[in-house]
Order: sequence, then structure tokens, then C-alpha cells
Amino acid sequence: MANVTVIPAKPRQELQGLGATAKLRVCAYCRVSTDNEEQLSSYEAQVSHYTDYIKRNQEWTYGGIYADEGISGTNTKKRVEFNRMIEDCMAGKIDMVITKSISRFARNTLDTLQYVRQLKEKNIAIFFEKENVNTLDSKGEFLITLLGSLAQEESSNISQITRMGIAYRFQEGKVIVNHNRFLGYTKDEKGDLVIVPEEAEVIRRIFREFMEGKSPYKIATNLQRDGIITGSGGSRWYDSTVSKILKNEKYMGEALLQKTFTVDFLTKKRVKNNGQAAQYYVENSHPPIVSKEEFAAVQIEFERRSSMRGYSKTGKSKFTSDYAFSGKLFCQNCGSKFRRTKWGKGKNQQILWICINHQMGGNEACDMKTVKEKALEQAFLRVMNRLIMSERTGNAAHKCSIEDNDARLAELQQRSMSLVRKTGVDNNEYLVLTAEIESLQEGKKRLKDALVEKVWGDKRIEEIMAYLEAQDSLLDKYDGDSFRRLIEKVKVLSMVEVVFVFKTGIEAREVL
Repeated sequence: MANVTVIPAKPRQELQGLGATAKLRVCAYCRVSTDNEEQLSSYEAQVSHYTDYIKRNQEWTYGGIYADEGISGTNTKKRVEFNRMIEDCMAGKIDMVITKSISRFARNTLDTLQYVRQLKEKNIAIFFEKENVNTLDSKGEFLITLLGSLAQEESSNISQITRMGIAYRFQEGKVIVNHNRFLGYTKDEKGDLVIVPEEAEVIRRIFREFMEGKSPYKIATNLQRDGIITGSGGSRWYDSTVSKILKNEKYMGEALLQKTFTVDFLTKKRVKNNGQAAQYYVENSHPPIVSKEEFAAVQIEFERRSSMRGYSKTGKSKFTSDYAFSGKLFCQNCGSKFRRTKWGKGKNQQILWICINHQMGGNEACDMKTVKEKALEQAFLRVMNRLIMSERTGNAAHKCSIEDNDARLAELQQRSMSLVRKTGVDNNEYLVLTAEIESLQEGKKRLKDALVEKVWGDKRIEEIMAYLEAQDSLLDKYDGDSFRRLIEKVKVLSMVEVVFVFKTGIEAREVL
């Protein structure tokens, strides 16, 4: 019979190259997941408890307390103290970590096992007080796998409950906004959105300049030049930032809720909601900075500029606001836009606008050729002076009621919310309700668009009349900003004749 000799495991001190009587360097990790007073009290109690707990053990040396406040445990990316503790462990400064429970350490199995194994390779133990588990025991990793899975399930449940709570708040019309990065608004003591006057002026400026013909890029350049601070507190402006502001319905006092949603509670990954989850549109949810008419007019202007792309054979034509005439001149022969160009040198140099199709394909493509910039400017001056000299009147009143549509929509939405809250929902009934709601919403949008176009047209007429009335004398100098603000487009009939189309719809024919 073979002889078996048991070779005992070496003391941890010896494995770590320390003396047999050396004390273990022990630290504690504490975390609470929210910022409320009750949880912070728990956090302070944990710090006090583990400081005393470690110092009372004669075989341990106090290695400090690592503590994170108000941080989610679903992953470890933002837990500064936790990450510092791991770095100290890997640097050989810690021999054992004590923590309250697995859920305080990490709430998903992947993170838990990753750090258990990482520290175990360095012969560093983690002791979970609540579960009474030491990761260096023979059954430690099996128990960690099991309990870590339970902790992950707990985190999933918490995430689901949170989503349900947010959904109910959305259904009640409560707007959830990160106001710290929301230019134009902040929150009052009740948590309601309120306007920040000086920031609101920046928003109004952006909307005004866009409707005057400037591109988002040009607006961003001007804001940066003037030292205007962005919503995130930076000084750098991008055209994408300006475009998002111009398309954000919250600036007209309404809110589309749940534009994005979380697809993974562990990674917190959010994606654009393209119908995967319910959305909620809240009207009059907070004070507006711009009127609904102005906001709608901006969206129409976006569509107009988008439709101006691709007029040339190259397909690369697009809206630009570098010059007042950019994107405004249209060839009546072929439908192409005109491009700015220069002919000649020195004193003989002329600025011309040339039909893009003619430039790219010659007379076979289009025989319109060019018009002179100076001639266009002088033609605009003559048109404006004729308007100043003439008396223009009126504008017919127009009313459009959508109250019946709103009442029916509110009734259906109430029934829809009641169905969602019930168990055992009749799917057919829900689908029928949803279809009618979508139909009513589309009808309401058409009615509102028609009303907006009329109201905005009336406003444009008032602006032009106010502009004309403010002129004490005839204009003697061309003004590019006035051209942008007043003119929708210029139809180029020939090299010597154009039609100026005002944003009110008025047309004025002029010889160059």
C-alpha cells in the first residue's frame, strides 16, 4: 500500500514573501447606490463599521477604506474608489478586501468573477461579510458564481422597475430632461423647467438667423466668434449642435419623450427609438422659448433646403449660405441652381453667377450661361425701392379649428393608457386604438401645418411691411442680410431678366 504524506498549504504570508508572523494588510470597500440621505447615512455607517472592525483584529494591519457614494453597481467603469482599490491590490499594497455583500461589490457575474480571479492570482482574498464567503476557500468560486448570478438578476429586476416608473411618469406628461446640458432652461425648486433669459436669447438668435438664410455651419461659426457658451459649458460650436437645437421640439414648449431607450441594463447602451418602445408626446409641457409657428417654419425651411440638393448633373449640389445669393438663384431653363464664379483679374475682375448645368455640360446641357452679381444687387435695390414707394395692404384672416380632433385623440389615448396598465390586454383592441390614434395624429399634423403656413405667411407680410414703413428714404446700398430675410428665391428667366420671389409669395419681375 502506497504511503501518502500530506504537505500542508503554506501560510499566505509565506506565499507573498512575508515573514510568518507578518500581519495581513486588510482594507474594506463600501458603496451605496443612490444620493438620498438614508443611503448616505448607511454609507457613513459602513465606513465607521469597517474601520473599527479591521483595527480590532490583532492579526491585521489597517489598509484603509475605499468608498464610492451615489454610484450604480451594474458596472465598475465609473467607480473611482473601487478601481483605485484594485490598482493598489495589484501593486501589492493589500492582502485582503472586506465588503458587505456581493451586491455591494458588483451586481453582475462577469465583473464579480473577473475581479475575484484577478485578485486570486495574486493570492488576495475577498471576504463577503453577509454571505460569509472567502474567495480563497475551496468552495469560494462556486459560491461566487451562484450568488453573482442572483445579484445580476436583482440588478435586472431593479432596472425593469426603474423603466416602468419612468414609463408611468411619461404617461402622466412629466418631462425628464438633463437640464445641466439643456441650453435655454434650468429647473426650479419643484423640478419644473424654467427659462434662463440670457440663454433663451441665444436660442432665439439661432432660430432667427436660420430663417434669415444662414446655414447651421454659419450660425455655429458666428456663435463661436462671439464667445457664446454652449449648453454643455464649452466654447466650441458645431453645425450639428445648431441643427439639433433647431429640431428640438422642447423649444416650443412641447416634448417627445423616450426618443431613445436602454437595450442592455448591464452596459447601459441606449439606441434611437424607431418604434421599438412606446413614445409620448406632451403638448404645453413647459414654457416655450420660440412660438409653435416659428418652430414649424424652421422645419419647413429644413425641408426646402434639403429639396434644393442635386439640381446639377453631378448630384453634389447642396444648400450653402456663404453668400446672400447662394442657393437662391434657379435657372428657368433646366431647374439647376447657380454657382458663384470669377472672371478676369485685377480691376477687370467680375463676380458672376453661372448655371451649374451649363458650367458642367456646356450649351448642350443648358444655354442660360451667366448673370452678373452687381446687376442682381442693383435689381434687388430697384425692386425694394418700388415697394417702399408704393402702398401695399392687407391680408385676409384665416382660422382653422382642430378642437374636435384633439378631443377624440385625448379620449383614445386615455383608453390606450388604461389598457397598457391592465393585465391580459386584448391585443386586437389595442391595435385598433393605435391605428385610429395614428390616423388622428396625421390629420392633426396636416391641419397644424396648414395653419402654421398661413400664420407664418401673415407674419412675413407684417415683417416686410414693418421693414418698408421703417425706411425714411429710398435705399442706396444693397444689403445681403435684407435679401436673405425677405427673398425666398430668384427665378433667372434669361441673362437679362429675373423674378424675385418674396417669402410672402409676392413676385417682382425686374430687368438686369
